[in-house]
Amino acid sequence: MQVRKIQIVMGMPITVEIVDCPSEELLEAVFAYFAAIDRRFSLYKPGSEITALNQGRLAAKTASPEMQEVLAIADDIKYRTHGYFDVRRPNGLVDPSGVVKGWAVRNAARLIEVARSGNYYVDAGGDIQSNGTAADGADWRIGIQHPFNEREIVKVVCPRGRGIATSGTYVRGQHIYDPHRPARSIGDIISLTVIGADVLQADLYATAAFAMGKPGIYFIEQLPGFEGYMIDCAGIATQTTGFKDFVVS
Repeated sequence: MQVRKIQIVMGMPITVEIVDCPSEELLEAVFAYFAAIDRRFSLYKPGSEITALNQGRLAAKTASPEMQEVLAIADDIKYRTHGYFDVRRPNGLVDPSGVVKGWAVRNAARLIEVARSGNYYVDAGGDIQSNGTAADGADWRIGIQHPFNEREIVKVVCPRGRGIATSGTYVRGQHIYDPHRPARSIGDIISLTVIGADVLQADLYATAAFAMGKPGIYFIEQLPGFEGYMIDCAGIATQTTGFKDFVVS
């Protein structure tokens, strides 16, 4: 049974399509999972766990296993990106949003796979994990939006089971910052798309590489198993060596 649903959760549209879904209950379980993640990690909910942590009502060592996992991922990626990915803001608050979205999509995909569904597509605000094939039997095709024209697609790629994520300022404005120079706006690039082993890895490195500005695409080039596609402020694209292997148009 093929099912598809789009719903606003975690402040963004989430799309889930399962080609070989055993029941509609699985689809509902996936969205219930996203809702639970929102309740725990939302910075805007006074009753969320992350709010309690930031207000000092909860210590990290007594936080939930989910919270501790996310914070451990954040510490690890901070180290791996030389500090360009940091969930601790200059004002002292912890904002794990840059981890949570890709992490939640990856976990939702795992829920689908546990139900023995191998053909699916999960998209949360541009963080995408797909696997298998679409309903027509072809590989899932994902378009990269033109940052200066929302109606135009600049590239179409087939991740073939890998994760893909795009970081940029063309939709939400300046929301990504360079932890080494927090006051500096990142204006030399507009978008940076990364394909990685899974959506969590793609999202983490896309965010970190974007924070680096133009040098970020060369950082991705050096990472084994990752490919990237960057568009700068002049509309000029730069891609890593192996990115072309995923491009279909």
